[in-house]
Amino acid sequence: MNVPFWVWAATIGGLLVLLAVDLIIVDRKPHEVTTGEAARWVVFYVSCAILFGFGVWFFGGHDPAIEYFTGYITEYSLSVDNLFVFMIIMASFAVPAIHQHRVLLIGIVIALVLRGAFIAIGASLINNFVWVFFVFGGFLLWTAYTMIRKKDEEEDPENAVVRWVRRAFPVTKDYRGHKSIVKIEGKRWLTPMFVVIIAIGSADLLFAVDSIPAIFGITQDAFLVFAANAFALMGLRQLYFLLGGLVTKLVYLAYGLAVILAFIGVKLVIHALHEYHVLPAWLDISNWLSLGVIVSVLAVTTVASLLKSRRDPDAVSQIGQNLTAKAPEEREDVHAGSGEATGGEKNS
Repeated sequence: MNVPFWVWAATIGGLLVLLAVDLIIVDRKPHEVTTGEAARWVVFYVSCAILFGFGVWFFGGHDPAIEYFTGYITEYSLSVDNLFVFMIIMASFAVPAIHQHRVLLIGIVIALVLRGAFIAIGASLINNFVWVFFVFGGFLLWTAYTMIRKKDEEEDPENAVVRWVRRAFPVTKDYRGHKSIVKIEGKRWLTPMFVVIIAIGSADLLFAVDSIPAIFGITQDAFLVFAANAFALMGLRQLYFLLGGLVTKLVYLAYGLAVILAFIGVKLVIHALHEYHVLPAWLDISNWLSLGVIVSVLAVTTVASLLKSRRDPDAVSQIGQNLTAKAPEEREDVHAGSGEATGGEKNS
């Protein structure tokens, strides 16, 4: 689909408006997001994504629209896996419930910018080198395998980026409201709010390594890839609050996502073989079949998980039980490495 510059600009501008509305309405006053509020925002963002898809259908035709919807559903389903890690990060950093929305908002904006760079690189590669489809396909097949094999391994909320931030900058012991940086006795200190935002953004970037090749297996149109990623990420924040502990009941989620990734990996390999004229054209997997397989796998995974959780409550993960962490008592003492400092705080 040939997308003119003004359509790119209008799409990005529309996304920025949505973020601004979210920031002004939801994040204007820090508060604990209720289930009802989260549900309304999820419906809003999903509706925006669907309306955008209808726009693609009207202006671009049904094939690009099916590619967009398939990509959006795939990205949204893969994003659910992010929620597990987000829960671990929130609990590990004891993020106060009233500040969790801001953490997710800023962290996901950072992730969206980084994903945009990933998408640009991926689009350039697949447009110039057919063999990249083999690389992406093989990577997804390997990821599907490791997703099942490592499903019970404990996640580390502090990745290399977070550890570097802690080593390079002084960090206060406690949260200072919603501030990311404070000044104490003339010296600037980072707060845990800054560190957890970096943790969320960098964690999502790691997930992008899986999801970007996956959506390129559905469509090679950079515009559709970006739009599907953007709407999936923007709706992820409110989905986090809506599902809450419910997501821990999806005990078969890893298996379902592994099947989806493996399917797309095979699709990529078949597409590459078709481009090299090794396989006949009729073996290429259609967009309608891709959409049907992905939706069916998600439906079966969800139903099977809920039935399993009902029969065996012990199968439910408990990683989200500390999500409603309350703010620690604020103190004046702060630390960085082994050193400590006390003193008056100034806004920064």
